[in-house]
Amino acid sequence: MGPLFSFPVSLLLWIFMQFFRFLLLMLGLTAVIGSAQAQQVYAGHDPLAHTFSIVARDPKTGDMAVAVQSHWFSVGTAVSWGEAGVGVVATQSFTNKSFGMRGLALLKSGKTAQQALDELLATDEGRDVRQVAIVDAKGGVATHTGKKCVDMAGHQQGAQYSVQANMMLNATVWPAMAKAYEQSAALPLAERVLAALDAAEAAGGDIRGRQSAALLVVRGKASEQPWDDRIVDLRVEDNPAPLKELRRLLRLQRAYDHMNAGDLAVEKNDMPSAVREYEAAEKMFPDNLEMRYWHAITLANKGQLPAALKLLQPIFKQEPNWRTLTQRLPKVGLLTVSEAELKQIMALK
Repeated sequence: MGPLFSFPVSLLLWIFMQFFRFLLLMLGLTAVIGSAQAQQVYAGHDPLAHTFSIVARDPKTGDMAVAVQSHWFSVGTAVSWGEAGVGVVATQSFTNKSFGMRGLALLKSGKTAQQALDELLATDEGRDVRQVAIVDAKGGVATHTGKKCVDMAGHQQGAQYSVQANMMLNATVWPAMAKAYEQSAALPLAERVLAALDAAEAAGGDIRGRQSAALLVVRGKASEQPWDDRIVDLRVEDNPAPLKELRRLLRLQRAYDHMNAGDLAVEKNDMPSAVREYEAAEKMFPDNLEMRYWHAITLANKGQLPAALKLLQPIFKQEPNWRTLTQRLPKVGLLTVSEAELKQIMALK
């Protein structure tokens, strides 16, 4: 007999059976995958971002915001989307992340918020488990809560805004969000949408608890410098109190806005304004050594050495590395004092 028949019959039979089982398994997997693709309900790489969110446009400035909190890791990378001069989108529940980019593209092509939403849902077999909200650059609003979103789920629209939630502890969450947003009209848009999130949490929030949050604010009109068109872009990826942390980050950004305004005033040689801006930043975060340090360096560069020394002394005492950094600044032109003045600075105890 040839080489093939030298194998025991039992071994050949075993090999055949294993191949047959593998073939059946592959056919079964193909059927499952095909069914899942046909339904387009949930893909393994998409998050189950059950959550509450708000999309809004400020009628005074035209700026637009989307803010969200969820018991899901890094919710801002899935739910919140926005582009200056175009609109904002929140896509959640059994999240279809493509709704973010596709929704913005439809708005950019001239579609209204409602037209964009209608087009997104028309081809989505999973529409019953989606929750989506869109605000366009003209203040148009469109919202969809699928009939199979996990209770409690719903949404409420108002003038140039929409609040929406699913998998909530109770059905009072989104009405509380709407009320808080409407009662906070005097606040800047970022703080106003955060007020809505705080109200949702106070009303019971996500039945699972809390983990992450995000806040995005874009300009009402796109500029020629798109890198500056995101006014606020903050995320808390994993935190036991994400809204508290998000507020801290926003407050920190406001403080650095003052620092930037101070730097601009220095460029214009407006030292009184620069000092006011620096002091405003330091008042918000008095323990931030860097804010105080660059304030001091600016004073030194503008010939106000005694005031600079007063600020630098406790900084050097608390963290010696700032003294080391100071020695390196003249080389790159960031500290322009005389040699004698530099010696005075370095001699601080």
